[in-house]
Amino acid sequence: METVIAFIIVFGSLVFFHELGHFLFAKKAGIMVREFAIGFGPKIIGITKGETIYTIRLLPLGGYVRMAGEDFDTVELLPGYRVGLYIGQTGEVEKLYLNQNISNPDILFMETEKSDLDKELYIEGYSDDGEFVRYPIARDAVIIEKGQETIIAPYDRQFESKPLASRAMTIFAGPLFNFILSFLIFLTIGLLQGVPTNEPVITEVQSSGAAYEGGMQDGDYVKEVNDTPISTWTEFAEIIQKHPGEQLSFLVERNGDLVKLHVVPATIEEAGQKFGQIGVLYTSPVEKNALKAVVFGADQTWTWFKRIFELLGMLVTGKFTIDALSGPVGIYKATEEVAQYGVYNLMHWAAILSINLGIMNLLPLPALDGGRLLFFLFEAIRGKPIDKQKEGMVHFVGIVLLMILMIVVTWNDIQRFFFSS
Repeated sequence: METVIAFIIVFGSLVFFHELGHFLFAKKAGIMVREFAIGFGPKIIGITKGETIYTIRLLPLGGYVRMAGEDFDTVELLPGYRVGLYIGQTGEVEKLYLNQNISNPDILFMETEKSDLDKELYIEGYSDDGEFVRYPIARDAVIIEKGQETIIAPYDRQFESKPLASRAMTIFAGPLFNFILSFLIFLTIGLLQGVPTNEPVITEVQSSGAAYEGGMQDGDYVKEVNDTPISTWTEFAEIIQKHPGEQLSFLVERNGDLVKLHVVPATIEEAGQKFGQIGVLYTSPVEKNALKAVVFGADQTWTWFKRIFELLGMLVTGKFTIDALSGPVGIYKATEEVAQYGVYNLMHWAAILSINLGIMNLLPLPALDGGRLLFFLFEAIRGKPIDKQKEGMVHFVGIVLLMILMIVVTWNDIQRFFFSS
């Protein structure tokens, strides 16, 4: 149960922040947001506030922000369509009833001849007594069909009506907020747990390692390696790794005295590469400092961004195969393992996942945010949008391919974690 709760919190936070980026920038651009959803599939919970319904859906595979003017959002009243109208005190239509038989003297019925629910906002046709009538439609008029109410979206409230820069920023804001979430998580870790000082202090010397044979002791502060000054553990570790099998001279500070040592790093071979190892354990001292916590948050976010991007490049070049990818099942199992080591490790894992989600969504692939941004780039170059039907077909194909990839990755995860010997 704890794993389930941890997974829901981690994955839910990632999806929520991603969609929150889309939502806030859509609102800033004046775009009507129909729905803010966490999950896909059947609705579990739905709360309407203003013009937006906030929902939690059954399948925890992502989320979405449905904006006015996107696919399947438009309502078209064809000639001959019978509608009921509620006229407000201003003389404008405030409610349109579709496919309903209502016995209410305040509702006027008409057979539609012509209407515009986007730009000119009017409806005209013939009343039940044969009279030709025309009514203006209120900007916040509600369409009621089969008990469901939908606020109309005038064209200036629709996604496509906005300038290219506003549309692009609304889409880019999703991945951007994932990077912001990662920074905030690392910042919180730095504030609560402290910021690692990265000082080159030996925490523990293993009795079977080269460092023990060379006389190194717990608590030694490394000052120099081969007469090169050392200020961070990272510098120290890099030198060790780059000199397998070579004798290195160390100058360490021990109880206020300087001690000269000589150590030959053992040669370790992994993935066809050799690197040095001397057999020491390291736990960085930490300090609590708000300014350093901010720097730590930014540095960790940028560091993991580069690492994940490099791994993605290895996947493209074939150094990694599709078998190395993980889907929801793999993330769940990894979350289960990480959660055993405490809340800070779980937060660190969530931050890494958030960066990963942001990068993956920026890939220029159909149906992803990066794919939509690519079409905006084409629009900027051409000076006009790509045909909506063609773009929609490309995104549809992309969704199908992504679903196939998700199925393959999930099956690989199931085999790896449940059927491997």
